[in-house]
Amino acid sequence: MGARIIQLSEIRALRRIPAGETQGRKPEPRLIERFQFWGGASGRRYVHTVYDLLECPELSGGTFILARRDESGRREVLSIGRLLHASGSLNLAEIRQRGASLGANEVHVHLLAATDHEMKLVEFDLRAGQLAATPGPMSPSQTHH
Repeated sequence: MGARIIQLSEIRALRRIPAGETQGRKPEPRLIERFQFWGGASGRRYVHTVYDLLECPELSGGTFILARRDESGRREVLSIGRLLHASGSLNLAEIRQRGASLGANEVHVHLLAATDHEMKLVEFDLRAGQLAATPGPMSPSQTHH
């Protein structure tokens, strides 16, 4: 398996350039779609790797967002949580079950928090940020412990 370093600053810059005007840069197909930045109540932005619900790999740790993406590309957050098990296959089973029950078609995973404490902080920051962005009370489907 080969590894590749992706410069997130380049992805952000490419997102701001109108389609067809990549100034000589040729992004890989769907590369821009592989990452999503979500903001927390603190103002911090967290990069997430985006997976189709059915193509998500086993995950051993991190914070996740279950989302529904419509035909226009608009994403709706359905649930925010963190991976709680040492077993990647158990985490994946829970994500798929919960995602399917909520109608999610995407899993957004933040993998840069190094400790459980950092993962909790990211989870709570994202939840609070989502509450601030969403009018009215958060539904039970948007919470996950």
